[in-house]
Amino acid sequence: MPQSGTRRLLRRSRALVVRGRYWRQRLVFWVGALAIGLVSAGFAKLADEAQRVFAIIGEAQGPLRFTPLLVTPLGFVLCAFVAGRYVQGSQGSGIPQAIAARHLREDEERSRFLSLRIAAGKIVMTVVGLLCGASIGREGPTVQVGASIMLQAARWGGMVQARGLILAGSAAGIAAAFNTPLAGIVFAIEEMSRTYQARANGIVLSAVIIAGLASLAVVGNYTYFGFTSATAELRRDWLLILACGIVGGAAGAFFSSGMIALTRRIRRLKAGTPLGRSLAIALVAGLVVAVLGVASDGMTFGTGYAQARSAIEGTPLPPSFFITKFLASLASSISGIPGGLFAPSLSVGAGLGSTLGQLLGSPIGLAAVLGMAGYFSGVVQAPMTAFVIILEMTGNHDNVTALMAASVLGYGTARLISREPLYHALSRLFIADVLRIRRQQPTAGSAAAPGGA
Repeated sequence: MPQSGTRRLLRRSRALVVRGRYWRQRLVFWVGALAIGLVSAGFAKLADEAQRVFAIIGEAQGPLRFTPLLVTPLGFVLCAFVAGRYVQGSQGSGIPQAIAARHLREDEERSRFLSLRIAAGKIVMTVVGLLCGASIGREGPTVQVGASIMLQAARWGGMVQARGLILAGSAAGIAAAFNTPLAGIVFAIEEMSRTYQARANGIVLSAVIIAGLASLAVVGNYTYFGFTSATAELRRDWLLILACGIVGGAAGAFFSSGMIALTRRIRRLKAGTPLGRSLAIALVAGLVVAVLGVASDGMTFGTGYAQARSAIEGTPLPPSFFITKFLASLASSISGIPGGLFAPSLSVGAGLGSTLGQLLGSPIGLAAVLGMAGYFSGVVQAPMTAFVIILEMTGNHDNVTALMAASVLGYGTARLISREPLYHALSRLFIADVLRIRRQQPTAGSAAAPGGA
């Protein structure tokens, strides 16, 4: 009897330990998701304030209108220097780094791309980039920030599902950044993982809900680009849907393939003297962005949010906006400074749609929304994410079929031009860096052994 009682007591003790560990992990996970929502909301406010401050410079008249020719290149150099010297792994969008981290097994290797230090640096440098007029967004960086916070929560909570938690943190970041919970879930499935895993998607859903509620508590409920009442009519707008899908997808594919090719070339140029050449490239890219911004009367500086919103609300954009914003976004993306592609790409798409709408005599608001869908789908080659995120950001559910058609056409056209999805192609470059370092470590060890002996 005493022995059986002891065994029962041991079983109960083990059960209590297991339950305690389970609830500790869940608590840490919930706190991590809550932190993502709060940090994302704070990040959004800082980014908006940075754009407001730079707008004062960009909209100046007289000789002061040329101030960005000095401020923007120097700001690019500063961001590239800090990112290259002190916060390596923070350059660019942040989505490729999160994808790369999901494919790595060692925690030390994941820490090259996801950590609280990198998250803090990413936020600061993205805000500085917007403060100097870079054509970047905060949404991609929020993905890396969210994944970093969730991975750190996993370390504190003793959780082992690192890949699923990176996925959850990324989705929560997108959902909190745009106030688009459905898009966060679809983005995680379609773009980050490209697979359906029931267990991982349950974690994603929980993280999106908690982060979204935290963000709503700070900034309230809103649609990112406001509302549009324009509705597609098949007999009238079929040509517009085709044009926005095919032309937008082709333009997005050219942006994506051009960025991949230029990034690979720049990486080869940096070999040997990475920091010096990185600063030179950032300086040239910053000067290009400054010239385009001054030439367009400040329209191409920043995320392009105001321009996209005005087009969605029915105000035509100049036909030149699409080209200049396209070039400014490409220059900012290859410069090596931290900053995302989502908002600038949507702005380029709105400009393209506005131009096509004017040519075809279609409603500008509808054309802008369809142009966003076609172009963005062409850039990221993720049609479901494209139409869901635009649907949630514009608040118009009457154009679901038209948005889906433009997104699918954009995706199909892009696949004919560029077979490599942008974020996954860039993630392979980061993975290659880690593999190269991994191969060099045994060599260094074996080289040191004879000397030690």
